Amino acid sequence: MSGPISLEPGGSEQDTLAIRLAGPRPPRRRPRWALDDATLAVRLPRSGPDERAVSELAAELADRIGPAVHPYEVAALLEAEGLSASVINERYGHPNLFSLASALYERVPRTFPEPAAAADPWRPDTVRCLLRGVLFALPGLAYLLTAPLWDTGGNVPPLVVAGLVSWAWGQALGHRAHLRMATGRREAGRTLLTGAPVGAVVATVIAALLAEGGPVTLVAAAQSAYLAAAGVLLVLGRERLLLAALGPLPAGAAVLPWWDPGPVVRAGLPALALLATLAVTARVLRGALSVPAVPGAGSPRLRWSLPYGLFGLAAGVLVLLLGREEPYAVIALTLSMGPAEWLLYRYRGLSVAALRATATPAGFLLRSAGILGLCLLVYLAPLLPAALLTGADPVALLLLAAVLWTALLLQAFGAAWPPAVICLAAAAGSAAVVLLRLPPGIGLTLPLTCGAASLCLSACALWLLGRPSPHV
Repeated sequence: MSGPISLEPGGSEQDTLAIRLAGPRPPRRRPRWALDDATLAVRLPRSGPDERAVSELAAELADRIGPAVHPYEVAALLEAEGLSASVINERYGHPNLFSLASALYERVPRTFPEPAAAADPWRPDTVRCLLRGVLFALPGLAYLLTAPLWDTGGNVPPLVVAGLVSWAWGQALGHRAHLRMATGRREAGRTLLTGAPVGAVVATVIAALLAEGGPVTLVAAAQSAYLAAAGVLLVLGRERLLLAALGPLPAGAAVLPWWDPGPVVRAGLPALALLATLAVTARVLRGALSVPAVPGAGSPRLRWSLPYGLFGLAAGVLVLLLGREEPYAVIALTLSMGPAEWLLYRYRGLSVAALRATATPAGFLLRSAGILGLCLLVYLAPLLPAALLTGADPVALLLLAAVLWTALLLQAFGAAWPPAVICLAAAAGSAAVVLLRLPPGIGLTLPLTCGAASLCLSACALWLLGRPSPHV
């Protein structure tokens, strides 16, 4: 303390130590039904309820009595409002609280207000989805830059086979990494760190065996390494870093119509993009592995990811067959993968909304069919003018796009084997026509097989997803 307290009369103690006299309190407002004793004293006993008073009370409390589902809730409301037993008996003529509550409950119609609209749990990230579509197509500029250095006419098949192997491996590895992501980011990083290099090595070895050496082996190795690294970044949600790493590719491809940059620039820019992608991937994996491990985390079975890899192989074959006839259509299809992912989120959000708006399984099935048709229409509509502008066959492109989107939709709900089997059958039939040179040729076979696969996949989607249980 800084000094003694002065206790002289008239000092500060006058406010703190002096006894204060209690002043008059402001009158307390009483409810309109809480009558004073004098009023109760002059009332005569009633032989029954006062219907008029009860009606007035019901009108006054209608907004709070309406949502009640039992008279006991009304009784709790009246008790909270301060109605005493004497007021209930003398003013309203009811013997007790529960009798009055039952009368009020019967007088007021039930009004159950709609709950507030919940936020959409499947709201898509539009920028991220569009960016992924660009990232799927952007690496194709590397082939445009480097093709004069290695393409001598017979070097394409090894690259195609290596690309199919990498695509199938990446689909299976991505699914397994997402399963591990549910446990922890470190566990997903360890899965990617182990699986991605193995996939790149396997694809490179297969390409080297087919090419029997030569520069195409280096191109296949670079392609496999990039696909493995890009798959890691996409699974871990680092799309912007991957876009920055691929920056040299569009810069080099932009000058090709007016100037030939020469072999050094043609080879240097893709190599720079590859090194940047590998460096970014190593940094992201190091960050994922720095997260503390989850104790006692189990490992998912390998066979759970098998159908995803088989679907990746089948989808790659179907896209390759389309590219043999319509190469520009493949570019449009690749770019559409971003909007396709956006529509997968929208389908789930619309299905949850339909689940809240319907009361019967048949009504939900009808709405689910409409949502499926709407999403397919929105996805396929931009591809039609793209096919017409590039001179591609719109039927084959649209049917293949429908197959891929419906298969991805089923996979998003965990139904992996039906799309894998159906797409493998379509790919095998179309490839057999090309390899064995069977009639009527790929120009008619691909639309037929994709059309049949699209119908089967749509039927599976309605059968599996037309029920409320997958959307709960």
